[in-house]
Parts: sequence; structure tokens; C-alpha cells
Amino acid sequence: MKKLLSQLLPAFENTLLAADGTKITDLKEINEIPIENLVFDSREVTKNTLFFALPGTHIDGNNFIAQAIEKGANAVVFQGSLTPIQKEDVSKAIVQRTLDNAISDDQPKFAPVLINVPDARFSMAPVSATFYDNPSERLVVIGVTGTEGKSSTVSFIWQLLRALGHKAGFISTVEYSFGGDAVPNPQHQTTPEATIIQHHLNQMLENGCRFAVVETSSHGLSPKLNRTGNILFDCGIFMNVTLEHLEFHKTFEQYRDDKANLFRKLGDTVHVKNIGGEKTKITPVGIVNLEDPSAEYFVKATNQKVFGYTTLGKAGRNAEEGKKAELPEIPAGLEYMTADNILSDAQGLNFSVKAPDGTSFDVNSKLPGAFNAYNLMASIIAVSSMTGLSFKEVAAKIPELTPIKGRMTVINQGQPFELIIDYAHTPSSFETIFPPIRKRCKGKMICVFGSGGERDLTKRPLQGAIAAKFCDTVILADEDPRGEDPVELLKMIAVGAEKEGKVMGENLFITHERPKAIRQAFSMAGKNDIVLLLGKSHENSIIYKDGAMPYDEITEAKNALSEMNYKN
Repeated sequence: MKKLLSQLLPAFENTLLAADGTKITDLKEINEIPIENLVFDSREVTKNTLFFALPGTHIDGNNFIAQAIEKGANAVVFQGSLTPIQKEDVSKAIVQRTLDNAISDDQPKFAPVLINVPDARFSMAPVSATFYDNPSERLVVIGVTGTEGKSSTVSFIWQLLRALGHKAGFISTVEYSFGGDAVPNPQHQTTPEATIIQHHLNQMLENGCRFAVVETSSHGLSPKLNRTGNILFDCGIFMNVTLEHLEFHKTFEQYRDDKANLFRKLGDTVHVKNIGGEKTKITPVGIVNLEDPSAEYFVKATNQKVFGYTTLGKAGRNAEEGKKAELPEIPAGLEYMTADNILSDAQGLNFSVKAPDGTSFDVNSKLPGAFNAYNLMASIIAVSSMTGLSFKEVAAKIPELTPIKGRMTVINQGQPFELIIDYAHTPSSFETIFPPIRKRCKGKMICVFGSGGERDLTKRPLQGAIAAKFCDTVILADEDPRGEDPVELLKMIAVGAEKEGKVMGENLFITHERPKAIRQAFSMAGKNDIVLLLGKSHENSIIYKDGAMPYDEITEAKNALSEMNYKN
């Protein structure tokens, strides 16, 4: 991909500056500057790059402007004012690059330019969309948001589209695809920065995709970060919203409001797109989980058509035996899908559906976990709405779906106990997965989990309390301590477990080194017991203050079983 800087500048508010800091008014000086790459990490700068100097929590991106220019950046987007030292370094770098360019064989001749903006990170979205010729204008784009269930739902939608003969790509926490088979996502980031997400959408388009499914986190939807800015969504799915990421959003209300931006975005376009070379009118749709108290909030966030889905309290956190579900009132006039007769075990999930079009049918899947009823209903509605196929036609492909790595993944090497690996790492996700497993467990439940460092502190004792309520033994281990003391972090979780009656050293343990904690759990487990390893699943590292330690939960669990001579 190649653009001229002059083609990008109209996309965002900016002021052009020369090496001495004076404003550039004669645009002839910069019109022909080539841009072939968009980068926000100075280590990735190459020839003809546009570099975004982003403000960081601990590091000032403006410190890397000179280095970026020296490495080949033709233009740098930055915010604020440069310090005297930064100005001196940047000026030297621009002068040297200008001299080098003058004596080289390269054309055209120019001096690297500084672009001052109100917000460098916000500007990445319009610049990136323009650089890649606005790929979302030529794709049917489905966004999925929620505290839990996003990655699985994104995967299920993508799999259904492919099973029905449509070429599609997707972006999620766990995996991504540009139209081919899914490959692991090496990053811990759910919704990537705007430069990356626009690149990915363009790759899908170049590979012949007509559909893109995007996992949209609250960070990605926040106007502060603007990662999903300039993406034209045609379908928005709301899974749920509970306490999470308050270290960023500060309040639950702001967290929910940022997520609701997905539904507001449904009104950003007239939804007439060029799909596969043909002008196509798309009917936008919002889809909401009616069991979540915030469902009506999301319904009201858009003026587009909205469908709902519900198990009427028969799955997830409402499935605890003897517990009467307290469900919010369904908004008047809203069409919705219901699931009933939900049967779930280690082999899969089956349920019956009543669809908004008046049809009834059975859903049979190889996906363990009753909570997948929510994910599957949302997927059926989304694919039906965006393809024009009936709900029943879409549901007929569900037996072909496979679970994603680390989501209710069952590991069986011949050990006498059941072993499940899942990404659950919030109080609400614990409330979702524990009740149905507790209900079918004939022996002990043993869980291993931790909590992310430098993140919301309020959830830690809640995690401990919920785990202690459902599990016979709780073992606390590292998740991603980051800059925090690992043991002190885990002690905060233990407080909640102890309030629920767990006793340290008897049925509550702090074994912060995760591989040791896994082996401890296995040594305690016997016939009819269930061991749950939670919070890491697909991730490829554990982050400590000194950096990331390579780690794979599934591999570690399999190795531990092999050491016990379970190698089936």
C-alpha cells in the first residue's frame, strides 16, 4: 500500500511543522512525500513510514521522534509540545535526513515533516482508514461486545458464515483470519490499535472476503483510544456487561457507555456498501442479551432494528439449582429468540429454540457449557440477519462448529478426573461457568486461578468468594501479576475465599508459580472430580514486572498429566 502524505492530511485535524518548529504553509513542500507504512512503535519504523508518537503511561512517545526519523519516517504525528532537548534532537534528525535525501538517487526530494495534532492516538483511526481506502465500506462488518462471550461468539459467527459458503475474516482475542484458516493471535490485546485493525480489514478485502467479524472491547470502543473509529458496523451484538476494566473506565456507567458505542455506530452510515463489486443495501441490526440488566440501555443506544435472545434464566449464572432467576423486563415490541430444554455435559450442548420468525427447531452442538446457548443464539441471529437466510437454515450448520482454544477446553489423557481449561477471569464469568459444572459434578471441584495485576482491584475478593462458594478446593496462582507482588495480589483474592469459609492450608492455597499450582491441583484430584484451570487459556505468556514469561496452559497441563503417567 502506498499513499502520498497529501492524500492523508485531509482526514484529520493537523498543523504541519518544519525542523525549526515553524508552521508549514506552502503545501507544495510536502505534497509528494510518500507514505508506505503506518507505525506507532519506533522499533518497527522502516523507509517511508508515517510514525505516530503516542503518549504512554510511563513513556513519552515524543522521545522517539528523532529515532523514528533517523530510521526512515517521512512524517511524524505527535501531540503537545516538544521539550528543548526533544526539539534539538528532532531538528538534527530532520536536517540529516534532508541532506541524505538530497544526495541520494531517491525521488522526490523532501524534508521529513512534523504533524502536530490535538490527540495522536485518536488520529490513527481516520489516517489508517484513509490509507487503506476505507475497507469497511466494502465489507459487511459485524461487531461483538460484552464482558464475556465475545471471542467464542466471533468464532461461531465466522465458522457459520464459512459453513454457509461465505468468505469471511475475523479478529478476536484468541485468533484471527484474513479469509483463510484461523491462526493464533500472539497479542493479549482484544481490539488492536486502529493502524492494525484497518490493515487487517484491508487484508480480508484483498483476500476476497465479503464479511468481517470484529471482537470490539470497551477499550476499542472508547473515544479516548478510538481504535474502532472510522469502521462502519452493520451489525452490533451485546453479550453482557459486568464489573471489569474499572482501572481504565473508572465507573461501571462509563464502561457500559463505551461498550454501547457499538450500537451508536450502527447509525453512522446509510449502510449502502460496495460488496464484491456490487452496490448493496444492508439492513443494520442490533442484537442484545435480554437477561442482562443493561439490555434496554443498549436497545435505546440505536435507532436501528434490534433483536433479543434469552434462555429465560435456564443457563449460565441463573442455572444454579433451586435459584429462581430474576430477569429484567423484556422491552415492549422487541422480537426475540428463546432457548429451552437446555442439556449440557462434557460432550456438548443441546437445546430447543423458538425464533422471532415463529419457527421452532433443535440446536445440537459439540460445544460444552450451558452458557454457549447465549453465544449460539446471538450467532444465529447475526448470520441470519446479514445473509438473509432463515434462522433454521443457519442453525442447521451448528453441529459443524468447534470450540476455540481455551474456552471450556476438555483435556483427557486417561486421568481419572475431568480437566477443563477456560478463560473465565471475572466474577461474572465465574458465576456463569461454576453453577452448571457444580450441578453435574459427582466428586470434588478444584479450581486454579489468579487475577491480573495493575487492573481493577475490587473484583479480586469477589473472585475468591464465588470460587469458594462452588469449589471444594481453591488454589490461587499467577495470572499476569505485571508490576505487582504476586503473593500480595493473591492474598487479596484469598480474603474473599476466607469469608466464604475456606481455610488457608486446608482447602485454600496460595501457590503463585502456576506450573506448581497445576500439579498441586492434579495431585489432589481423583475419580469423579473436576479440575478447572481458569484465566490463562489461549494466552502465550505470564506477564511479570521484569517482562513476559512464555507460557501455554494447555501444554503445561498435558505435561503435568504425562508426569503422572497419563499419556493417552
